[in-house]
Amino acid sequence: MSTLTTRILGSARLDSQSYEEVESDHHANIQAVGIVLLASIAAAIGTGIHDIGSTLSILIVEIGSWIIWVVLTVLIGTRLLPSRETRADFGQVLRTTGFSASPGILRVFGLIPVIGWYIFAAATVWMLLTFVVAVRQALDYTSTGRALAVCLLGWMVHSMLFFWFVLTVH
Repeated sequence: MSTLTTRILGSARLDSQSYEEVESDHHANIQAVGIVLLASIAAAIGTGIHDIGSTLSILIVEIGSWIIWVVLTVLIGTRLLPSRETRADFGQVLRTTGFSASPGILRVFGLIPVIGWYIFAAATVWMLLTFVVAVRQALDYTSTGRALAVCLLGWMVHSMLFFWFVLTVH
């Protein structure tokens, strides 16, 4: 069994074997949540947010958003676009996508003058790539294209839900 650091680095490297290991380790749920929390704190710091209230708000939104993404990924991936090999549950998708947030830890460097924004943006794009690989492995797809389709559909539904929520709250 790998260490947490090895898993984080493997996930960031888009190593499918790292995702397979995390997917099958039922004890890695807390680690996955921790990585999402750490990446969320890094994002808050990297955008220059320094007060506790705003940071806590970002953490709540990030965790809630991630949970919605996991549910959408499971539903779309296992019901709408399954392959013959697809066997996935909430925990498997939670763990793999949680570890896919590992490049987000680098968003803390968004504070660096001049180049910080580029580091933040690159880490965010990197996270999107790791998310697709995480989805591919969690849903046992052989096609990255199918995983990308699940992610795009999930993003569209997630965005509609977000805008509906914002419009009904205000």
